[in-house]
Amino acid sequence: MSAIASEDLLWLLVRNNHSFLTKRNGAQFSSEPNNLTNLHSFKYSGLACNKTIGITPAPNNRGVIVSSRKSKVESYKPAKSIHKVTLSKGTRRSAKSFCNSFTRAGYRPDLRKEALARISAIYQTQRPVKVHARKTSRRHAIKQK
Repeated sequence: MSAIASEDLLWLLVRNNHSFLTKRNGAQFSSEPNNLTNLHSFKYSGLACNKTIGITPAPNNRGVIVSSRKSKVESYKPAKSIHKVTLSKGTRRSAKSFCNSFTRAGYRPDLRKEALARISAIYQTQRPVKVHARKTSRRHAIKQK
């Protein structure tokens, strides 16, 4: 989108109204793709910023997909401007791989903390649920005997 207009102009156009915007109790949230925190702000906007990072769960609950926007692709080919990488090594290795490939390379280092939190949260949801046996207190067990 960089060839069409500047980031600031795009933000001025989509700031008040767009299809992903949700306003509730004075708070504004945005469900657009490539928005790491789902907050409605210029920093996290996936629509207005030229360099964006999106983290979504991979299919079959096996890892995460990290998508970023390529900057040197023609604006009339939006499908080719997205680069996707699947990280499925586990939480720590995926976080390390993300840091090495994106933030240390200078691609939006300000989003590092939010991206690592998102990766960790997705891996947390992909863990199997432990089934615990229901415990009875000793007090009730003694009275029944």
